Amino acid sequence: MSEADKVLTHRLEGEGETVLLLNGGFMTFASWEPVASHLRGSFQLLLCDLLGQILTPGASHADLDGNVVDVEALLDALGLERVHVLGTSFGAFVGLRLAATRPERVLSLIAATASDIATPAMLRGVRDLRRVLAEIPGGADPGQFHDLLVKDVYSPSFVAGHRNELSARRKLIEKLPPSWFGGLDGIVTCTERLDLRPDLGRVRCPTLVVIARRDAVIPPEQSRAMAAAIPEARVVEHPTSGHALVAEDPDWLAQQVQTFLQEVVARPATAF
Repeated sequence: MSEADKVLTHRLEGEGETVLLLNGGFMTFASWEPVASHLRGSFQLLLCDLLGQILTPGASHADLDGNVVDVEALLDALGLERVHVLGTSFGAFVGLRLAATRPERVLSLIAATASDIATPAMLRGVRDLRRVLAEIPGGADPGQFHDLLVKDVYSPSFVAGHRNELSARRKLIEKLPPSWFGGLDGIVTCTERLDLRPDLGRVRCPTLVVIARRDAVIPPEQSRAMAAAIPEARVVEHPTSGHALVAEDPDWLAQQVQTFLQEVVARPATAF
């Protein structure tokens, strides 16, 4: 991922078959903890920040393939031949691309709040994020970035019930260095150019597509259409969550992941 051959900042913990957790575009891997706490006793967990995210600083890749190369380099560095992949939003895009182009590395895939193409809401979000990211180096309030995310990714009911938590998170965003905001352009570009439709038929591992019914970024019907194009993909749907399912109902998400992975691990090789 760099001339120094560094690997993504990561944490590997626990025992059992390995589950790789891939962050949404503006997450850091600590955000997975409410989900990871449920999985830790049954699986080995590999958490990482992709390039451009907080713990792996630098300019993010302008294409998904750069992220796939980084993930494969991380697996190689840790001696992990095959892993289960759990990705949300941008992390699900990377996971889908990994499963399609490196099928020998992926045992199963859970793609949460994911799309195969850039939706109109995603493109509007890209436009607004680009404007704010361009203004921050000139002294604009970095909290505007957080405000845009809150508006788009959380359900109204979650925002109403978690105002103090979201206000505290805004203060943390305000303290991030300008270089972090400058390094996000590749993630925004990847989202803007997203088109995984040619890859979907090549995803041959057991796949679970997780939908959030109140997702304002990726409409549920788009996720269903994506799932229909993946051979043997299954679908589960959360009835009330917005796009940020990892934050809104981590217990429910963890239960869906556990149930799916336990079935995958227990199945005969030809059962799925």
